[in-house]
Amino acid sequence: MLNVVIFGAPGSGKGTQSELIIRKYGLFHISTGDILRAEIEKHSELGTTADMYIKEGKLVPDQFMIEILTQTIEANLTAKGFIFDGFPRTLAQGEALENLLRERNTNVVAVLNLDVEEDELVKRMLNRGKETGRSDDNLYTIKNRLNVYNIQTEPLKTFYRKKGKLFSIKGKDDVNEVFESVSEVLDRLAFKTRK
Repeated sequence: MLNVVIFGAPGSGKGTQSELIIRKYGLFHISTGDILRAEIEKHSELGTTADMYIKEGKLVPDQFMIEILTQTIEANLTAKGFIFDGFPRTLAQGEALENLLRERNTNVVAVLNLDVEEDELVKRMLNRGKETGRSDDNLYTIKNRLNVYNIQTEPLKTFYRKKGKLFSIKGKDDVNEVFESVSEVLDRLAFKTRK
């Protein structure tokens, strides 16, 4: 099973690269952001709670995210593999994901870290906010999200680096050039997982 975490700050291009990976490798996409937005639209209990955190630029607590993830994996156990987009974001979530997959006799094969400078991230998200009307794409919330991201997710890089699973990809290049770099890593690892 080819399980991939796509990792990077908000605005780094995780969603775009995830779509390309799904098309090429046939993985099941788990975007915690999409799931949360759907719950917010439904005005579910989870959605209402998540909305409070998101509006303040904070991460939704681990217990909620792990619950969502478990339900989504359980509902899609016949998938060739999963691409995790926006999860994990904390060390506790990373450890929970490892345990969750281990219980199902699989594991994370690669963590693709899309590396983009902060000024480029801010520019991308402000543009996205204008185009899509997303309320969380304003300068105050963006700065807060990037700060929270850097503080809370740095230990994850160390966690995956120690396991030999972290691959840094320059995320500022053209979308297709970024995907070429992603494909080089995944083609090599997909071949190993088939052996």
